[in-house]
Amino acid sequence: MHLAVLGINHKTAPVELREKVSLNGDKCASLSGLLLAETPIVEVVPLSTCNRTEIYIVASLPEIGRREVLEALAETAGVNQHELDACAYFHEGENAVTHLYRVAGSLDSLVVGEAQIMGQIKDAYYAAHENETTSALLNRLFRDALGVGKRVRTETRIGENPVSVSSVAVEMVRLVFEELDDRTVMLLGTGEMSQLTATHLISHGVSKFIVSNRTFSRAEEMAAELGGTPVRFEDIADYLPMADIVIASTGAPHYVLHKGTVKKAMDKRHNRPIFFIDIAVPRDIDPGVNDVYNAFLYDIDDLNEVAQQNAAGREKEAHKAEHIIVEETNSFMNWLSSLDVVPTITALREKAERIKEGELAKTLSRLEMDLSEKEKHQVEAMASAIVNKILHAPTVELKKVANERGGYLYVESVRRLFNLNGKSGHHHHKNEDEAAGAEETRQQVEHE
Repeated sequence: MHLAVLGINHKTAPVELREKVSLNGDKCASLSGLLLAETPIVEVVPLSTCNRTEIYIVASLPEIGRREVLEALAETAGVNQHELDACAYFHEGENAVTHLYRVAGSLDSLVVGEAQIMGQIKDAYYAAHENETTSALLNRLFRDALGVGKRVRTETRIGENPVSVSSVAVEMVRLVFEELDDRTVMLLGTGEMSQLTATHLISHGVSKFIVSNRTFSRAEEMAAELGGTPVRFEDIADYLPMADIVIASTGAPHYVLHKGTVKKAMDKRHNRPIFFIDIAVPRDIDPGVNDVYNAFLYDIDDLNEVAQQNAAGREKEAHKAEHIIVEETNSFMNWLSSLDVVPTITALREKAERIKEGELAKTLSRLEMDLSEKEKHQVEAMASAIVNKILHAPTVELKKVANERGGYLYVESVRRLFNLNGKSGHHHHKNEDEAAGAEETRQQVEHE
């Protein structure tokens, strides 16, 4: 069986293309149906998030892969195939396994250590299983990937500290305000960093925004996007007392907020705290604001310093995570190689021989009469003949289905029926029934 993944992500494709190739549930089902019906691909799991779209496949022929998936993805997403091809990556075999494990461990994320990807992988796998586009191989791979993600978060501290300027800013805000649900944010300027920080704040429950910009129409546009209130730039001082958090990013050549203005606002607020995030260069907010009681001001250098410290600490943890991924990849590849027909037939015969030898020894030791060497050989020959006749049909059939579509399922069934996989490793799910029903799978995925 040939395992592979084709995808694009934030490292390889611009957001304009990622938006077009982003797949909802219906498109995932359509793409999977197209691949399963028209190619020798036998299993499919599409994974689509804001930063990546990836298609994991199992094909019965090793030459099947990039071209077939690329064509189907371009057709489903309605994009130019050559444009998609220029940004796509393609991993096969062990590299595909390692890639998924790195994604699950958030080592391939825009922000290393982010936690959302685990839920996204769960959703993608469960949807594929519900649509009956997975079987033994991708069931095992994705269940193991969830285990890898869990190990990375349990055995390393990779997700503890934020590493982007905007996420650091939000974490600092949360040190001042434990709950953000009822807080009001004032945006001074509508630049990219300002928007990104606002997005992080929304993810933590903020819903009230005041938006001001030198170009009032832009303030109106962004306020509409956020469900907030647009304010003219000359009216900032009037609205400042309403704000709990101020994010400044105007690009002005001088301060737009001075210490005196903030002091008046604090008096009207009866000294309730305001958190100021100045991510403009040159700075938008007078550093003297820090001297105002309960006014907390951080500029871009403050945020960058914390972000770099956190990134350095996270890099150490990422190295630990990479070791986990190497270990888990080796474990999966060992299992995958066991699905080959030759080692399965060998293992089956070896087990049968061990059983035969053990039963012969017990039987001969219990016989009251003494058998001659000739008679012992005859008994042993009879036992060997029985073993050979029993194993003949399964051996022939295994060789016959080895290269057929889905043939590896027969190999895995034989290994399970005769317990040729041995005891499971440190992940309890590794010997679970890969043909479990949808309800059993749903419960397991939710439990991970």
